[in-house]
Amino acid sequence: MVSSSVSSGLARSVAVSLLPIMAAVLTGFLVIGIALPVLPLHVNRDLGFGTVVVGLVAGAQFVAAVVTRIWSGSYADMRGGKRAVMLGLITAAASGLLYLMAWAAEGSPTFSVAILLAGRALLGGAESFIITGGESWGLTTVDARHAGKVIAWVGTAMFAALALGGPIGTTLFASHGFAAIGLATTLLPLIVFLGLLRVPAPHVLSRQARSSLRRVLNAVWLPGIGAALSSVGYGAILAFSSLLYSDHGWQPVWLAFTAFGVALIAARLVCGHLPDKLGGARVALLFVGVQTAGLLLMGLASNGFVASAGAALAGFGYSLVYPGFGVEAVRNSSPETRGLVIGIYTVFLDIAMAVGSPALGWVAEIKGLNAVFIAGAGVTLCAAAVGLPLLRSRRHISQVER
Repeated sequence: MVSSSVSSGLARSVAVSLLPIMAAVLTGFLVIGIALPVLPLHVNRDLGFGTVVVGLVAGAQFVAAVVTRIWSGSYADMRGGKRAVMLGLITAAASGLLYLMAWAAEGSPTFSVAILLAGRALLGGAESFIITGGESWGLTTVDARHAGKVIAWVGTAMFAALALGGPIGTTLFASHGFAAIGLATTLLPLIVFLGLLRVPAPHVLSRQARSSLRRVLNAVWLPGIGAALSSVGYGAILAFSSLLYSDHGWQPVWLAFTAFGVALIAARLVCGHLPDKLGGARVALLFVGVQTAGLLLMGLASNGFVASAGAALAGFGYSLVYPGFGVEAVRNSSPETRGLVIGIYTVFLDIAMAVGSPALGWVAEIKGLNAVFIAGAGVTLCAAAVGLPLLRSRRHISQVER
Protein backbone atom coordinates (compact mmCIF):
# COMPACT_ATOMS: atom_id res chain seq x y z
CA MET A 1 0.00 0.00 0.00
CA VAL A 2 2.84 2.38 0.88
CA SER A 3 4.62 1.50 -2.34
CA SER A 4 1.45 2.24 -4.32
CA SER A 5 1.07 5.64 -2.60
CA VAL A 6 4.70 6.54 -3.25
CA SER A 7 4.38 5.51 -6.88
CA SER A 8 1.21 7.59 -7.26
CA GLY A 9 2.92 10.57 -5.65
CA LEU A 10 5.90 10.30 -7.97
CA ALA A 11 3.60 10.17 -11.00
CA ARG A 12 1.81 13.33 -9.82
CA SER A 13 5.16 15.05 -9.19
CA VAL A 14 6.36 14.24 -12.71
CA ALA A 15 3.07 15.49 -14.20
CA VAL A 16 3.27 18.78 -12.27
CA SER A 17 6.89 19.32 -13.37
CA LEU A 18 6.00 18.72 -17.00
CA LEU A 19 2.82 20.82 -17.03
CA PRO A 20 4.31 24.16 -18.20
CA ILE A 21 6.35 22.36 -20.88
CA MET A 22 3.28 20.48 -22.10
CA ALA A 23 1.29 23.73 -22.19
CA ALA A 24 3.97 25.41 -24.32
CA VAL A 25 4.17 22.47 -26.74
CA LEU A 26 0.37 22.22 -26.89
CA THR A 27 -0.10 25.83 -27.90
CA GLY A 28 2.93 25.93 -30.16
CA PHE A 29 1.73 22.89 -32.11
CA LEU A 30 -1.73 24.33 -32.68
CA VAL A 31 -0.19 26.28 -35.56
CA ILE A 32 0.75 22.99 -37.19
CA GLY A 33 -2.56 21.30 -36.38
CA ILE A 34 -4.80 23.98 -37.85
CA ALA A 35 -3.14 23.60 -41.27
CA LEU A 36 -3.04 19.79 -41.45
CA PRO A 37 -6.55 19.06 -42.76
CA VAL A 38 -6.80 22.14 -45.00
CA LEU A 39 -3.38 22.23 -46.69
CA PRO A 40 -4.17 19.26 -48.98
CA LEU A 41 -7.52 20.84 -49.87
CA HIS A 42 -5.94 24.26 -50.48
CA VAL A 43 -3.17 22.87 -52.70
CA ASN A 44 -5.52 20.53 -54.56
CA ARG A 45 -8.64 22.68 -54.96
CA ASP A 46 -7.54 26.32 -54.68
CA LEU A 47 -4.19 26.01 -56.46
CA GLY A 48 -5.10 23.10 -58.75
CA PHE A 49 -2.21 20.69 -58.07
CA GLY A 50 -2.36 16.88 -57.80
CA THR A 51 -1.60 14.47 -54.98
CA VAL A 52 2.14 14.35 -55.69
CA VAL A 53 2.44 18.11 -55.06
CA VAL A 54 0.21 17.68 -51.98
CA GLY A 55 2.73 15.13 -50.73
CA LEU A 56 5.64 17.47 -51.48
CA VAL A 57 4.02 20.35 -49.58
CA ALA A 58 3.28 18.08 -46.61
CA GLY A 59 6.77 16.56 -46.73
CA ALA A 60 8.62 19.89 -46.96
CA GLN A 61 8.12 20.45 -43.25
CA PHE A 62 9.82 17.15 -42.44
CA VAL A 63 12.70 17.72 -44.88
CA ALA A 64 13.51 20.94 -43.02
CA ALA A 65 13.15 19.17 -39.69
CA VAL A 66 15.73 16.58 -40.80
CA VAL A 67 18.20 19.39 -41.50
CA THR A 68 17.58 21.18 -38.19
CA ARG A 69 16.93 18.32 -35.76
CA ILE A 70 20.54 17.64 -34.67
CA TRP A 71 21.14 21.39 -34.47
CA SER A 72 18.05 21.79 -32.26
CA GLY A 73 19.22 18.95 -29.97
CA SER A 74 22.71 20.39 -29.59
CA TYR A 75 21.25 23.87 -29.05
CA ALA A 76 18.97 22.52 -26.29
CA ASP A 77 21.91 20.81 -24.55
CA MET A 78 24.15 23.88 -24.75
CA ARG A 79 21.62 26.70 -24.32
CA GLY A 80 18.75 24.98 -22.56
CA GLY A 81 15.43 23.49 -23.65
CA LYS A 82 13.47 26.63 -22.87
CA ARG A 83 15.56 28.73 -25.25
CA ALA A 84 15.15 26.11 -27.96
CA VAL A 85 11.37 26.21 -27.56
CA MET A 86 11.30 30.01 -27.72
CA LEU A 87 13.45 30.11 -30.85
CA GLY A 88 11.05 27.60 -32.42
CA LEU A 89 8.06 29.80 -31.61
CA ILE A 90 9.61 32.84 -33.30
CA THR A 91 10.40 30.76 -36.39
CA ALA A 92 6.82 29.42 -36.48
CA ALA A 93 5.49 32.98 -36.49
CA ALA A 94 7.74 33.77 -39.45
CA SER A 95 6.32 30.76 -41.33
CA GLY A 96 2.85 32.24 -40.78
CA LEU A 97 3.94 35.39 -42.59
CA LEU A 98 4.98 33.23 -45.55
CA TYR A 99 1.56 31.55 -45.50
CA LEU A 100 0.00 35.00 -45.81
CA MET A 101 2.29 35.82 -48.73
CA ALA A 102 1.32 32.54 -50.44
CA TRP A 103 -2.35 33.42 -49.99
CA ALA A 104 -1.79 36.86 -51.51
CA ALA A 105 -0.11 35.21 -54.55
CA GLU A 106 -2.93 32.70 -55.28
CA GLY A 107 -3.43 34.30 -58.69
CA SER A 108 -0.11 32.73 -59.72
CA PRO A 109 -0.45 29.12 -58.45
CA THR A 110 3.15 28.05 -59.15
CA PHE A 111 4.59 31.08 -57.35
CA SER A 112 2.09 30.62 -54.51
CA VAL A 113 2.98 26.96 -53.96
CA ALA A 114 6.70 27.86 -54.04
CA ILE A 115 6.15 30.36 -51.19
CA LEU A 116 4.03 27.79 -49.40
CA LEU A 117 6.86 25.26 -49.66
CA ALA A 118 9.21 27.82 -48.10
CA GLY A 119 6.73 28.43 -45.29
CA ARG A 120 6.37 24.72 -44.66
CA ALA A 121 10.17 24.36 -44.58
CA LEU A 122 10.45 27.17 -42.04
CA LEU A 123 7.72 25.56 -39.95
CA GLY A 124 9.70 22.31 -40.05
CA GLY A 125 12.61 24.05 -38.38
CA ALA A 126 10.24 25.59 -35.84
CA GLU A 127 8.65 22.22 -35.06
CA SER A 128 12.10 20.73 -34.55
CA PHE A 129 13.11 23.31 -31.96
CA ILE A 130 9.73 23.25 -30.16
CA ILE A 131 9.42 19.48 -29.69
CA THR A 132 13.12 18.69 -29.28
CA GLY A 133 13.54 21.61 -26.90
CA GLY A 134 10.41 20.63 -24.99
CA GLU A 135 11.47 17.00 -24.53
CA SER A 136 15.02 18.03 -23.60
CA TRP A 137 13.56 20.51 -21.12
CA GLY A 138 11.47 17.70 -19.61
CA LEU A 139 14.35 15.22 -19.46
CA THR A 140 16.50 17.73 -17.54
CA THR A 141 13.61 18.49 -15.17
CA VAL A 142 12.68 14.98 -13.97
CA ASP A 143 14.59 11.83 -13.02
CA ALA A 144 15.97 9.64 -15.83
CA ARG A 145 13.77 6.74 -14.67
CA HIS A 146 10.80 8.68 -16.03
CA ALA A 147 12.19 9.18 -19.55
CA GLY A 148 9.29 7.23 -21.06
CA LYS A 149 6.75 9.45 -19.33
CA VAL A 150 8.50 12.59 -20.59
CA ILE A 151 8.54 11.38 -24.20
CA ALA A 152 4.95 10.13 -23.98
CA TRP A 153 3.40 13.07 -22.13
CA VAL A 154 5.19 15.90 -23.95
CA GLY A 155 4.29 14.09 -27.16
CA THR A 156 0.70 13.88 -25.90
CA ALA A 157 0.59 17.68 -25.72
CA MET A 158 1.75 17.77 -29.33
CA PHE A 159 -0.94 15.35 -30.51
CA ALA A 160 -3.63 17.10 -28.45
CA ALA A 161 -2.75 20.28 -30.34
CA LEU A 162 -2.90 18.46 -33.66
CA ALA A 163 -6.27 16.89 -32.78
CA LEU A 164 -7.73 20.22 -31.66
CA GLY A 165 -6.21 21.96 -34.65
CA GLY A 166 -8.21 19.83 -37.11
CA PRO A 167 -11.69 21.21 -36.38
CA ILE A 168 -10.32 24.69 -35.61
CA GLY A 169 -8.40 24.87 -38.88
CA THR A 170 -11.32 23.49 -40.91
CA THR A 171 -13.67 26.07 -39.40
CA LEU A 172 -11.25 28.94 -40.05
CA PHE A 173 -10.63 27.78 -43.61
CA ALA A 174 -14.34 27.37 -44.38
CA SER A 175 -15.26 30.81 -43.04
CA HIS A 176 -12.26 32.98 -43.94
CA GLY A 177 -10.06 30.96 -46.32
CA PHE A 178 -6.34 30.27 -46.15
CA ALA A 179 -5.62 33.83 -44.98
CA ALA A 180 -7.08 32.91 -41.56
CA ILE A 181 -4.68 29.96 -41.32
CA GLY A 182 -1.74 32.25 -42.06
CA LEU A 183 -2.86 34.84 -39.50
CA ALA A 184 -3.36 32.25 -36.75
CA THR A 185 0.04 30.71 -37.53
CA THR A 186 1.63 34.13 -37.09
CA LEU A 187 -0.11 35.23 -33.89
CA LEU A 188 -0.38 32.09 -31.72
CA PRO A 189 3.39 31.43 -31.40
CA LEU A 190 3.98 35.07 -30.44
CA ILE A 191 1.39 34.83 -27.65
CA VAL A 192 3.05 31.68 -26.27
CA PHE A 193 6.50 33.28 -26.56
CA LEU A 194 5.38 36.15 -24.32
CA GLY A 195 3.89 33.69 -21.83
CA LEU A 196 7.18 31.79 -21.52
CA LEU A 197 9.27 34.84 -20.67
CA ARG A 198 8.56 34.46 -16.93
CA VAL A 199 8.97 30.67 -16.77
CA PRO A 200 12.31 29.69 -15.15
CA ALA A 201 14.88 28.26 -17.54
CA PRO A 202 16.26 24.77 -16.78
CA HIS A 203 19.84 24.40 -15.63
CA VAL A 204 22.24 23.76 -18.53
CA LEU A 205 24.24 20.65 -17.65
CA SER A 206 26.94 20.83 -20.29
CA ARG A 207 28.18 22.84 -23.23
CA GLN A 208 30.17 19.94 -24.70
CA ALA A 209 27.33 17.84 -26.18
CA ARG A 210 28.68 17.85 -29.72
CA SER A 211 31.73 15.80 -28.78
CA SER A 212 29.44 12.80 -28.11
CA LEU A 213 27.80 12.74 -31.55
CA ARG A 214 29.33 9.42 -32.72
CA ARG A 215 28.52 7.63 -29.48
CA VAL A 216 24.96 8.94 -29.57
CA LEU A 217 24.51 7.81 -33.17
CA ASN A 218 25.64 4.28 -32.28
CA ALA A 219 23.06 4.11 -29.49
CA VAL A 220 20.18 5.66 -31.41
CA TRP A 221 20.24 4.26 -34.95
CA LEU A 222 18.41 0.96 -34.33
CA PRO A 223 15.47 2.31 -32.30
CA GLY A 224 15.45 5.25 -34.71
CA ILE A 225 14.79 2.92 -37.65
CA GLY A 226 11.90 1.38 -35.72
CA ALA A 227 10.42 4.82 -35.09
CA ALA A 228 10.87 5.74 -38.76
CA LEU A 229 9.06 2.67 -40.09
CA SER A 230 6.11 3.09 -37.73
CA SER A 231 5.90 6.80 -38.55
CA VAL A 232 5.22 6.17 -42.25
CA GLY A 233 1.73 5.03 -41.25
CA TYR A 234 1.29 8.15 -39.13
CA GLY A 235 2.33 10.20 -42.15
CA ALA A 236 -0.33 8.51 -44.28
CA ILE A 237 -3.06 9.72 -41.91
CA LEU A 238 -1.50 13.16 -41.55
CA ALA A 239 -1.17 13.89 -45.28
CA PHE A 240 -3.93 11.88 -46.96
CA SER A 241 -6.82 11.17 -44.57
CA SER A 242 -8.67 14.41 -45.38
CA LEU A 243 -8.35 13.67 -49.12
CA LEU A 244 -9.63 10.12 -48.55
CA TYR A 245 -12.70 11.44 -46.75
CA SER A 246 -13.28 14.16 -49.33
CA ASP A 247 -12.93 11.67 -52.20
CA HIS A 248 -15.57 9.35 -50.69
CA GLY A 249 -17.85 12.16 -49.50
CA TRP A 250 -17.35 11.31 -45.81
CA GLN A 251 -17.85 14.22 -43.41
CA PRO A 252 -16.24 15.89 -41.56
CA VAL A 253 -12.95 15.56 -43.42
CA TRP A 254 -10.87 16.11 -40.26
CA LEU A 255 -12.49 13.24 -38.32
CA ALA A 256 -9.82 10.62 -39.07
CA PHE A 257 -6.96 12.70 -37.75
CA THR A 258 -8.93 13.82 -34.72
CA ALA A 259 -9.91 10.19 -33.97
CA PHE A 260 -6.23 9.24 -34.31
CA GLY A 261 -5.19 12.03 -31.94
CA VAL A 262 -7.89 11.42 -29.32
CA ALA A 263 -7.13 7.68 -29.18
CA LEU A 264 -3.40 8.38 -28.94
CA ILE A 265 -3.90 10.83 -26.08
CA ALA A 266 -6.19 8.44 -24.19
CA ALA A 267 -3.70 5.59 -24.60
CA ARG A 268 -0.80 7.68 -23.34
CA LEU A 269 -2.76 8.96 -20.33
CA VAL A 270 -3.69 5.40 -19.33
CA CYS A 271 -0.63 3.45 -20.52
CA GLY A 272 2.14 6.08 -20.68
CA HIS A 273 4.01 4.42 -17.80
CA LEU A 274 4.37 1.07 -19.58
CA PRO A 275 7.67 1.71 -21.45
CA ASP A 276 9.36 2.67 -18.15
CA LYS A 277 7.81 -0.31 -16.34
CA LEU A 278 7.96 -3.12 -18.93
CA GLY A 279 10.71 -1.95 -21.26
CA GLY A 280 10.47 0.12 -24.40
CA ALA A 281 11.16 -2.64 -26.93
CA ARG A 282 8.49 -4.97 -25.53
CA VAL A 283 5.83 -2.26 -25.52
CA ALA A 284 6.80 -1.04 -29.02
CA LEU A 285 6.48 -4.57 -30.42
CA LEU A 286 2.98 -5.01 -29.01
CA PHE A 287 1.67 -1.65 -30.17
CA VAL A 288 3.14 -1.93 -33.69
CA GLY A 289 0.64 -4.73 -34.30
CA VAL A 290 -2.25 -2.56 -33.13
CA GLN A 291 -1.18 0.34 -35.34
CA THR A 292 -0.84 -1.95 -38.38
CA ALA A 293 -4.36 -3.32 -37.86
CA GLY A 294 -5.79 0.21 -37.69
CA LEU A 295 -4.14 1.29 -40.93
CA LEU A 296 -5.39 -1.83 -42.72
CA LEU A 297 -8.90 -1.09 -41.49
CA MET A 298 -8.66 2.43 -42.95
CA GLY A 299 -7.44 1.11 -46.29
CA LEU A 300 -10.28 -1.42 -46.54
CA ALA A 301 -13.02 0.86 -45.16
CA SER A 302 -16.24 1.27 -47.12
CA ASN A 303 -17.65 4.08 -44.98
CA GLY A 304 -16.50 6.93 -42.76
CA PHE A 305 -17.38 5.18 -39.50
CA VAL A 306 -15.11 2.21 -40.24
CA ALA A 307 -12.32 4.50 -41.49
CA SER A 308 -12.53 6.60 -38.31
CA ALA A 309 -12.45 3.44 -36.17
CA GLY A 310 -9.32 2.38 -38.05
CA ALA A 311 -7.74 5.79 -37.48
CA ALA A 312 -8.49 5.53 -33.75
CA LEU A 313 -6.96 2.04 -33.62
CA ALA A 314 -3.88 3.29 -35.46
CA GLY A 315 -3.58 6.19 -33.01
CA PHE A 316 -3.88 3.83 -30.04
CA GLY A 317 -1.09 1.71 -31.53
CA TYR A 318 1.24 4.54 -32.48
CA SER A 319 0.77 6.07 -29.02
CA LEU A 320 3.44 3.88 -27.42
CA VAL A 321 5.50 2.77 -30.43
CA TYR A 322 7.35 6.08 -30.60
CA PRO A 323 8.03 6.47 -26.82
CA GLY A 324 8.76 2.73 -26.59
CA PHE A 325 11.59 2.95 -29.09
CA GLY A 326 12.51 6.33 -27.55
CA VAL A 327 13.15 4.74 -24.14
CA GLU A 328 15.59 2.34 -25.84
CA ALA A 329 17.34 5.34 -27.44
CA VAL A 330 17.82 7.33 -24.22
CA ARG A 331 18.38 4.61 -21.59
CA ASN A 332 22.18 4.58 -22.01
CA SER A 333 22.64 8.32 -22.60
CA SER A 334 24.21 10.80 -20.20
CA PRO A 335 22.08 13.69 -18.87
CA GLU A 336 24.13 16.32 -20.72
CA THR A 337 23.49 14.77 -24.15
CA ARG A 338 19.79 13.95 -23.92
CA GLY A 339 18.78 16.84 -26.16
CA LEU A 340 21.12 15.51 -28.83
CA VAL A 341 19.76 11.98 -28.32
CA ILE A 342 16.18 13.17 -28.80
CA GLY A 343 17.23 15.28 -31.78
CA ILE A 344 18.97 12.42 -33.59
CA TYR A 345 16.23 9.93 -32.66
CA THR A 346 13.58 12.21 -34.14
CA VAL A 347 15.62 12.68 -37.35
CA PHE A 348 14.60 9.14 -38.26
CA LEU A 349 10.94 10.10 -37.99
CA ASP A 350 11.59 13.19 -40.14
CA ILE A 351 13.32 11.15 -42.84
CA ALA A 352 10.40 8.72 -42.89
CA MET A 353 7.92 11.57 -43.29
CA ALA A 354 10.01 13.47 -45.85
CA VAL A 355 10.44 10.39 -48.04
CA GLY A 356 7.18 8.67 -47.17
CA SER A 357 4.73 11.49 -47.93
CA PRO A 358 5.77 11.94 -51.61
CA ALA A 359 6.09 8.16 -52.01
CA LEU A 360 2.59 7.64 -50.65
CA GLY A 361 1.39 10.40 -52.99
CA TRP A 362 2.79 8.35 -55.87
CA VAL A 363 0.95 5.27 -54.55
CA ALA A 364 -2.27 7.34 -54.52
CA GLU A 365 -1.74 8.37 -58.15
CA ILE A 366 -1.25 4.75 -59.26
CA LYS A 367 -3.57 2.74 -57.00
CA GLY A 368 -5.91 5.25 -55.35
CA LEU A 369 -6.17 6.79 -51.89
CA ASN A 370 -7.23 3.60 -50.06
CA ALA A 371 -3.97 1.95 -51.17
CA VAL A 372 -2.01 4.64 -49.29
CA PHE A 373 -3.14 3.22 -45.95
CA ILE A 374 -2.58 -0.41 -46.94
CA ALA A 375 0.97 0.48 -48.02
CA GLY A 376 1.45 2.41 -44.76
CA ALA A 377 0.35 -0.67 -42.80
CA GLY A 378 2.93 -2.84 -44.57
CA VAL A 379 5.78 -0.45 -43.82
CA THR A 380 4.66 -0.03 -40.20
CA LEU A 381 4.67 -3.79 -39.62
CA CYS A 382 8.35 -3.87 -40.60
CA ALA A 383 9.10 -2.02 -37.34
CA ALA A 384 8.54 -5.33 -35.54
CA ALA A 385 11.76 -6.59 -37.13
CA VAL A 386 13.59 -3.80 -35.27
CA GLY A 387 11.86 -4.39 -31.95
CA LEU A 388 12.92 -8.04 -31.73
CA PRO A 389 16.73 -7.49 -31.57
CA LEU A 390 16.22 -4.61 -29.12
CA LEU A 391 14.14 -6.90 -26.91
CA ARG A 392 16.81 -9.61 -27.03
CA SER A 393 19.49 -7.04 -26.19
CA ARG A 394 17.55 -5.81 -23.17
CA ARG A 395 17.02 -9.38 -21.92
CA HIS A 396 20.74 -10.11 -22.33
CA ILE A 397 21.67 -7.01 -20.31
CA SER A 398 19.17 -7.98 -17.58
CA GLN A 399 20.67 -11.49 -17.33
CA VAL A 400 24.22 -10.08 -17.09
CA GLU A 401 23.17 -7.65 -14.34
CA ARG A 402 21.66 -10.55 -12.35
